[in-house]
Amino acid sequence: MNRFGERFCISTFGESHGKAIGCMLDGVPAGLAIDEAYIQSELDRRKPGQNEFATARKEDDKVEILSGVFEGLSTGTSIMMVIYNTDQKSGDYSNVKDIFRPGHADFTYFHKYGLRDYRGGGRSSARETAARVAGGAVAKLMLKILGIDFASGISAIHGIESQNLNFEYPKNSPIYALDPSVEEAQKAAILEAKNAHDSVGGVATVKISGLPIGLGEGLYYKLDAVLASAMMGINAVKAVEIGEGIHSAELLASENNDSITPNGFKTNHSGGILGGMSNGDDVLLRVHFKPTPSIFIEQESTNTDNESVSVSLKGRHDPCVAVRGSVVAESMAALVCADMVLLNMGRTMSGLQGYYK
Repeated sequence: MNRFGERFCISTFGESHGKAIGCMLDGVPAGLAIDEAYIQSELDRRKPGQNEFATARKEDDKVEILSGVFEGLSTGTSIMMVIYNTDQKSGDYSNVKDIFRPGHADFTYFHKYGLRDYRGGGRSSARETAARVAGGAVAKLMLKILGIDFASGISAIHGIESQNLNFEYPKNSPIYALDPSVEEAQKAAILEAKNAHDSVGGVATVKISGLPIGLGEGLYYKLDAVLASAMMGINAVKAVEIGEGIHSAELLASENNDSITPNGFKTNHSGGILGGMSNGDDVLLRVHFKPTPSIFIEQESTNTDNESVSVSLKGRHDPCVAVRGSVVAESMAALVCADMVLLNMGRTMSGLQGYYK
């Protein structure tokens, strides 16, 4: 499946070492001002090769809009965007042509399809997520008009947890840290793993502000369920928490419930979602990324003939995929919310009459 969403839909295409990657958006309302500079700025946040905490692969990630926009406005038809790959080094992967890299999708892709693109993982590579960021940027442009905003950053690296979350600080941090008091320790953990030819995991926190009450469908398309699905669909994500998350299992109901006053909720243990619908508070997500599986330590594996082999990887890889992954998580949250906003239209007769009068 390469398509995500019901009303605001994204389909992506391309491989890590192919000619290009990109996306097609369906459901974008006509008349939306498409700010290409903003879309590019979002891609710049995610692009590789920016500092020592990311892969050395150098991609400008320049986006080109092929359709669906005329004189700066969306036309209501499909918006197609493409990002050309310019810095592939496919030769780095020739030694794993017939070997399954531990921690990667090589094993499952081969056994499912009977073949695989071994050059950087092909379709299973996180390179594809650049297309999601481009699509998420368009979703943000639409949602901004409705007063809905998004922010994200890194709240933990290798178990080094942020004590306070400052969503402005990531703009000035090379690892998008949310807490300046632990940033240096988090950076050191990344570099220590990198210098040891290893990698570390991390946690990204995403905040969604300004959602109206009632986004999300009551049973089978709940806001929290779809957000979790969107996050789990990102490469290397192994867990998602909303609000108190796993900590809620340790609390009493009297501690976990959010008391309600005429001025709103006293606390936000629910993470802004009740009964699968937004309750008007900030939606808070914690997205857990495993360590980047591409490491330069010899590992045990098998080949396509099911023979035992030792594998030593080459290439250019992120020592902590969570850092750039935080931008992808924010973009996927925007895609979900854009879909939910459009789904919510017409849920009441007054809303339907208001639109068609």
